[in-house]
Amino acid sequence: MGGDVILETHGLTKEFAGFVAVKNVDLQVRRGSVHALIGPNGAGKTTCFNLLSKFLSPTRGTITYNGRNITSAKAADIARMGLVRSFQISAVFPHLSVLENVRVSLQRPLGTSFYFWQSERSLEKLNARALELIEAVGLAGYATIPAVEMPYGRKRALEIATTLALEPEMMLLDEPMAGLGHEDIARISALIRKVAAGRTVLMVEHNMSVVADLSDTITVLQRGEVLAEGPYAEVSKDPRVVEAYVGTGHA
Repeated sequence: MGGDVILETHGLTKEFAGFVAVKNVDLQVRRGSVHALIGPNGAGKTTCFNLLSKFLSPTRGTITYNGRNITSAKAADIARMGLVRSFQISAVFPHLSVLENVRVSLQRPLGTSFYFWQSERSLEKLNARALELIEAVGLAGYATIPAVEMPYGRKRALEIATTLALEPEMMLLDEPMAGLGHEDIARISALIRKVAAGRTVLMVEHNMSVVADLSDTITVLQRGEVLAEGPYAEVSKDPRVVEAYVGTGHA
């Protein structure tokens, strides 16, 4: 795991009509790590994630990515810098095949995104890389299947493939296990571990067994503030964390 910081916030604060959803959050995500953002319901996780991925603008504070101040940047701008939010902005078109979906994402860096009127032959040069990505996420047998016909867990794998097509340096995963059954959770968890090699991952996740299994560092939020931070073995025994989770069903 790299020792330097790739994503950092100072005093990150978001207020909504007088309600403070995120308050003075100082966050450091180390390059090459898997970092989880957790907390009980209403802790401010989603708001914080929306601030980091530029879906919201902070009331106060700064966000730095790779040494660049991105506090005022737009979501599309940071995606071009290699900071990509998965499961929210990935291009999954239900009536396109798995191969076609991944190929659309591969077109983005070429500046030809969504040029559906291009000839099939002009897009064939992307097939080799698309098939590599499809195989990497365990969908080799699904290349010609329309996305709409795939099981939910397989669609999640496709969404990871379309995100990987953007060649992210850092991936923001928003509750990747939401709605998945036990078998799919094991499959997507293994996939995240695989794609995290050589990348940085920050994820919001409610499944504590997944957090314990995948994360190098965990930041716990409560009422919009950082309650605790560290490895799972340490954080899970923190009395403040245990108290925060009592009665939530996530302890």
